[in-house]
Amino acid sequence: MARVISICNQKGGVGKTTTAVNLAAYLAAMGKYILLVDLDSQANATVGLGVPMHENDFNIYHALINDQNPAGFLKKTGIFGFDILPAAQSLAGATVELVSMEERETRLKKVLNSIRSNYDFILIDCPPSLGLLTVNGLAASERVLIPVQCEYFALEGLSQLLKTVELVREGLNPDLQVLGVLLTMYDKRNQLANQVVNEVHRNFPGRVFDAVIPRTVSLAEAPSFGKTILQFDPNSKAARSYRQLAEEVIKYSN
Repeated sequence: MARVISICNQKGGVGKTTTAVNLAAYLAAMGKYILLVDLDSQANATVGLGVPMHENDFNIYHALINDQNPAGFLKKTGIFGFDILPAAQSLAGATVELVSMEERETRLKKVLNSIRSNYDFILIDCPPSLGLLTVNGLAASERVLIPVQCEYFALEGLSQLLKTVELVREGLNPDLQVLGVLLTMYDKRNQLANQVVNEVHRNFPGRVFDAVIPRTVSLAEAPSFGKTILQFDPNSKAARSYRQLAEEVIKYSN
């Protein structure tokens, strides 16, 4: 039965989708069967993996809102054992439509239960907000991975996210736990970045991944070619960091 991990931070631009896509790629390269769920209406994970989507293609919206079986519209990526449940702009409307639906917070959990036994890990790329879609992601997960960028406002909003995790745990999903905090966009020459690293370790003792994701050009370029860093620049520092992260995720998930 798959381990379900939400990759979540309501702040945009923290490397959430980059982490979801590249962690999934390395887990697959290590022989795991992976499903990445694109829960963001911007569909950056879908586009960044070069997954072709046409206007009338079914996507996660149809599973969430119309109760359609997702098995028929999973897409394969260019990496063996790595599938994606794609998103499209129609997902933006789901936030409004979910409001009046029964069991609105647990609809994603129901969707994933039907295909969960086919995978070792299901990763959920949550949208950059704490709305109903993110709550669905958290309600469907056992673990939360929180990317935090090494910049000035890094810890801003984190207490709010942890409060939301706590509320979901109390009301919807008692199994939910924080898997760890991942430092992203790190530049060792930047004194502020080093201060942020120390501050995150102080605030989350024992819950910070050893892997630190550097700020690199290749990581930013890879999605424009529809590739992960594993395919685009496998010998780069960023590639090594995501490999290390995948190893840690496997270790902590056992």
